[in-house]
Amino acid sequence: MFIAMNRFRVTRGRESVFEELWRQRESYLDDVPGFREFHLLRGPDSEEATLYASHSVWESREDFQAWTESEEFRKAHSQARSPEGTLLGHPEFEGFEVIL
Repeated sequence: MFIAMNRFRVTRGRESVFEELWRQRESYLDDVPGFREFHLLRGPDSEEATLYASHSVWESREDFQAWTESEEFRKAHSQARSPEGTLLGHPEFEGFEVIL
C-alpha cells in the first residue's frame, strides 16, 4: 500500500472557505484503479494558520503515480484553486510506503 498526503497551511479565518472548496469538488477518485480511500484532515492551528492534510490510500505507489498522470487527475485539479489569501504557500507532498 501507498499513502499520499498533501499538507496545507490555511490562513486563520479562511478554514470554512477551504473546507467548502473540498466538499464541492468532484475528485473522480472512485473511477481510478488502485484507489482505496480519502480523508481531509484538520490539524493544529497557530496564530497565522490551521494545518490540513489530504490523505489518500492506494494499492501501490504505481497506482498513485498513474492517477497523477490521468485525465481524472487533471479534471479534479482544475477545480482545486483556492481563492487568493486562503493558503500560506504551496501544498507540501509526502508519500509513504506502508510497512506494517
